[in-house]
Amino acid sequence: MSTEKEVFSDDLQEDTKLESLGYQQELRRSFGLLGMIGFSFSIVTSWTALGGVLIVGVESGGPPVMIWSWIAVSIFGLAVAYSMAEMCSAYPIAGGQYSWVAVLAPPKIARGMSWVTGWFMIVGILAMGATNNFIGANFILGQANLSFPGYTIERWHTVLLAYLIAFISTGINIYGPHLLDRISRFILLWNILAFIIVVITILATNDHKQPASFVFSDLQNFTGFSTGFAAILGLLQSSFGMCCYDAPAHMTEEMKNASREAPKAIVMSVYIGAITGFIFLISVCFCIGDITATAESTTGVPLIQIFYDSTGSVVGTCFLSSLIVVIVLVCANALLAEGSRSLFAFARDHGLPFSRIFAKVESKRQVPVYAVLLACGVQIALNSIYFGTLTGFNTVISIATEGFYLSYAMPLLARTISFFMGDAKKLPGPYSLGRWGIWMNITGLVFLVFTSITFNFPTLAPVTADDMNYTSAAIGIIALISIVTWITTGRKHFTGPQIAGDIPVLDTRTELVRDGLDDKIAQSHG
Repeated sequence: MSTEKEVFSDDLQEDTKLESLGYQQELRRSFGLLGMIGFSFSIVTSWTALGGVLIVGVESGGPPVMIWSWIAVSIFGLAVAYSMAEMCSAYPIAGGQYSWVAVLAPPKIARGMSWVTGWFMIVGILAMGATNNFIGANFILGQANLSFPGYTIERWHTVLLAYLIAFISTGINIYGPHLLDRISRFILLWNILAFIIVVITILATNDHKQPASFVFSDLQNFTGFSTGFAAILGLLQSSFGMCCYDAPAHMTEEMKNASREAPKAIVMSVYIGAITGFIFLISVCFCIGDITATAESTTGVPLIQIFYDSTGSVVGTCFLSSLIVVIVLVCANALLAEGSRSLFAFARDHGLPFSRIFAKVESKRQVPVYAVLLACGVQIALNSIYFGTLTGFNTVISIATEGFYLSYAMPLLARTISFFMGDAKKLPGPYSLGRWGIWMNITGLVFLVFTSITFNFPTLAPVTADDMNYTSAAIGIIALISIVTWITTGRKHFTGPQIAGDIPVLDTRTELVRDGLDDKIAQSHG
């Protein structure tokens, strides 16, 4: 009984904190710490993400770049993760990055900067979901090709299977939201066990391992650019593998004791991802066969080819690949949940067209159904790019990674600007970095800006219309849309979080929030 009262008290405190930001608690708090670590790591899941985009690293510098860049990206990623964890603890709200910007940026630019951040954040999350659907489809079709060599993978096969993955995730998000915490705890155990099985199996069965020099020092360059430039391009694989660790921030309104536990989940997912990713990369690089043959595997997935070259067994390869497919499918479900909650939060702040519709929460299941459907629709649209261009997969990867990294950079930039203007706000949460916080922010910001620039470089030379990296154009269009919509509608209607006592809370919102909170207080006394 006392435990139940403590949990209720913690939830009431979190609801009160949400009320102080101007929002009413509408979603069900079902996630605990372990479930949220599983949820976050199922999205970060660095080792499977690295395997899914292995082709990028193989062509751009080879094993040495893959391994050393992973170490660097993991270290700098921790600086970003700690920074976001501190912000999440102070402001545990589903809007995440754009909400933090609204609070931390200088008042004159806070709303506009928050608006732009929200657009980059949502595009990044939804594009990452589309990328994950691609990866799942590639792994499934790659096994089909390996099992039946006469079968040729067509682009439309990949797209339609990606659609199916999106539809399955949508169904689970709408009809099984109460299962998300259980699924997340299950997948954490599955993820770790699958990692151990894969690593041990390929190391034990592979009898033609590469020398240490191949893994740690001999650069491989198939880009047509100089070796140094190719090494910079190789950062994309590592950056993609160390991404999405903001997921707990967007689920805080469905998490118990969120201001304490969500920051832990953010940081823990990065540590687990860094360690498993490092071990996985070294194992795979020792077991990789001929670089060219691996890159041009008919399966379309270099990792499947490495599994087959190591085990010499179609059944064994399909078993190892299927372990990853399960992770990817659960990841698709988690990314759709994260994306829909971000859309819900942005719509709640009047940041989307038809915001009133997408901000609705279905009362029985306590799920933002229309936001879930919108997230699914956008993922399908992004997956459809592959119908028209061979480089569609890489383009969506770049858009997803850059969208995330720019949205990560904005709150760090906001706090850094405020610091140097003498207007830095103290973050009041229980998870505090103290005087080291601002230096973590600056370190993470420099890293994010550098990597975001590199994502726009072409990956092959000579550069042609077919090989051009159109990420900069896509990001430019997103920025232009966000600016134009801000000028036309956003500056009139967009609200963002309201800090009670500092920034007036909207009267209509205050009444709704206080009515809901009064009911909960009455229940606690009853």
